Amino acid sequence: MVESSAGLSKEERDAVKERAKELRDEAKAGKNREAGEKAVAKAIAEMPESDAAIAGRIHELVAEHAPQLMPKTWYSQPAYANKEGKVILFVQSAAKFKTRYCTLGFSEDAALDDGEMWPTSFAVTEITPAVEKRIAELILRAAG
Repeated sequence: MVESSAGLSKEERDAVKERAKELRDEAKAGKNREAGEKAVAKAIAEMPESDAAIAGRIHELVAEHAPQLMPKTWYSQPAYANKEGKVILFVQSAAKFKTRYCTLGFSEDAALDDGEMWPTSFAVTEITPAVEKRIAELILRAAG
């Protein structure tokens, strides 16, 4: 059972606190790629092994296909921002919010618009060659 207060679960309250710390840390570091890489590596290392494998491969795909995106953390999860500092895509560990699967998500700033309706997050349970190809395509589109 998830403990809640004022509408937020303990996990959600913890995530809000972590995000506030991230914002303070970002203000100190500025738009520093090295600091972002370290933060993302730390976030991935803290994930359970199955999620870390997925997040690590997505990190490599972003570096390969959209090197212009800046690595950072967002609610203590790996994320990648455009030149304006807006998060374009992120990875959410299943363990973080006690969900069934790791998620690859895209913000409203991602260039994925496709008609009247399109997906903004994908459950990822395994990185196969076909999944890797699809993720690379999404990264390229999202980055614009």
